[in-house]
Amino acid sequence: MNSLNGKIIRGVGGFYYVVSGSQTYECRAKGAFRKEGLKPLVGDDCRIDVIDEAAKTGNVTELLPRRNSLFRPEVANVDLLLIVFAVKNPDPSLNLLDRFLINLEKEKLPCIIAFNKEDIDSEGLGEEYVGIYQNAGYDSMLISALTGEGFDELKKVLKGRTAALAGPSGAGKSTTINRLFGDSVSATGEISAKISRGKNTTRHSELFMIDEDTYILDTPGFTSFENRGITEADLWKYYPEFSEHEKNCRFAGCSHISEPDCGIKSAVEDSKISSVRYDNYCKIYAELASRKKY
Repeated sequence: MNSLNGKIIRGVGGFYYVVSGSQTYECRAKGAFRKEGLKPLVGDDCRIDVIDEAAKTGNVTELLPRRNSLFRPEVANVDLLLIVFAVKNPDPSLNLLDRFLINLEKEKLPCIIAFNKEDIDSEGLGEEYVGIYQNAGYDSMLISALTGEGFDELKKVLKGRTAALAGPSGAGKSTTINRLFGDSVSATGEISAKISRGKNTTRHSELFMIDEDTYILDTPGFTSFENRGITEADLWKYYPEFSEHEKNCRFAGCSHISEPDCGIKSAVEDSKISSVRYDNYCKIYAELASRKKY
């Protein structure tokens, strides 16, 4: 039996679609994965045994070591996250964005925040959003998937990397992929035909191979996000802009909520930290604090 190395580019209905060289194989995962509590993820590097070369079918027999993984979206081995939120239509939930960023900080994954639909932003809200997140230490930019604004810069950043594209429904993620890569997206035609996915609704994560060293992973949209494994006491550590001001707090273990002489609250008052980000911090802190009671 022929054994190959490959990368999982899609998983749906118990099947895993694995690219090896120029070929895509439809595979099942061996039962041992379930016994070991392992789940193959899109982005995983793996070994497969080819069952039928003509039919391009096989079995995933081994998952190779992961560099990283996320639970939402469920993906592995990404170099960065490209987070797309619309400037409007729909209006962006910055609270949702902050929850997502907390998880990326926990996993130590870099990201780019792209505010899409700049072409309909007559009020200039996008520049305000970009300013908030640039001030927090994140690479942020305005784009328009309709006109191509900002896409030259995006292409340079993505070259030679595996990027997961994430964001809420309606933000324009699929349109962003089309604008980024157009007809050069490969290794997806036969997969889309097999699962009959609608053009504009991503129901499962899917890895698009741009060339031999560049991938972009499209993920389903989300409207909520739960931060797992994070306590309220540690929450401030996942806000990069808080770190330089926390040392000015009067009390050790300051929650940065109600204590006097708090360096972080003072930074908010001095506009060194965004009040929007701080307000979201307070809301998430309260949720984490109440979670322990139930």
